[in-house]
Parts: sequence; structure tokens; C-alpha cells
Amino acid sequence: MNGAEHDFGAFVAARGTSLLRVAYLACGDASEAEDVLQTALERTYRNWDRVRHDSPEPYVRRTIINLSISRARRRAILSFIPVHTPPERAARTTDADLRHVLMEALRELPPRQRAVVVLRYWEDLSEQQTAEVLGCSTGTVKSQASKAMAKLRAAFGGADVEGVISNAHA
Repeated sequence: MNGAEHDFGAFVAARGTSLLRVAYLACGDASEAEDVLQTALERTYRNWDRVRHDSPEPYVRRTIINLSISRARRRAILSFIPVHTPPERAARTTDADLRHVLMEALRELPPRQRAVVVLRYWEDLSEQQTAEVLGCSTGTVKSQASKAMAKLRAAFGGADVEGVISNAHA
């Protein structure tokens, strides 16, 4: 094993769990998160000589977010089936676990808004860092966060969503 392979292995061992959490929050599904992380790590390994000298974690995060957005778009296109009446939604149970309820609400957000919420409020990145990961302006991050938080507040009946996220995160 050469030095680059050893460095990559050490990076994955140190940050793999955190990156899997980001993938899970971005995708909303455990098995899809594993696939997204695996693909992101594969791409990172192919570019390791270039990436390792900078900070590799933002590169992997951005790859995870881009992959999850692409998969969500592909799924939306493939699942487009016109219906005459909207399907009934399952009623939420009152004894649902907070994480389950939060994940359900996150899944309802568009992929870009979900990515902003995950990076800003779950990963605790600044607006500037989130903009860098997503490859967009700080203004876009602010507007996407505002729209996402409004939808989450509506889903939680006007509750303090930041508090809900930090309680679920703990």
C-alpha cells in the first residue's frame, strides 16, 4: 500500500461515519445513502492526488450533495405518473419518534432545500461554507434556507424548527 492509499484509507476511517450521516440526511434512505457515499468515495479516490492536499471533506460533501440531488431528479422523472386524484397520505401517529418525524419532513423538501438544511443546521456550516459546498451564492443559500424552514415550520405546526433539528441531532 503506497502513501496515497494509506492517506485515503485513514481519511475514510476517520470521517466515514460523519460522511454517511450527511449522505443519509441528503437522501433520506439508508441504503441509498450507502450507495451515494460509496460513489462519492470512489470519485474522491480517483482524484485523491489533487484533493488530498486541500481539505478532502468539503469535496466529498459536495459530491454527496450533487449525487443525491441527481438521484432525486432521476427518481422524480421516472416516477412521474399522471393521476386524476391525489393519493391519500398516511396519518402521522402521535407517538412518532422525533427523528422519524423530522426525516419525513426533510424528505418532503426539494433536494436543493434539503441539502441547504442538512449542511446549515445539521452539519452546522456557515452560509458561506454551505454556498461553497453547493457551488452557489450565499444569497441562494439564504433564500433556499428560508423557503425550507418555512415549509418545515408549516409541517411542525409553527414550532421552532431549529430546536427540533438540534433535539433530533442530540
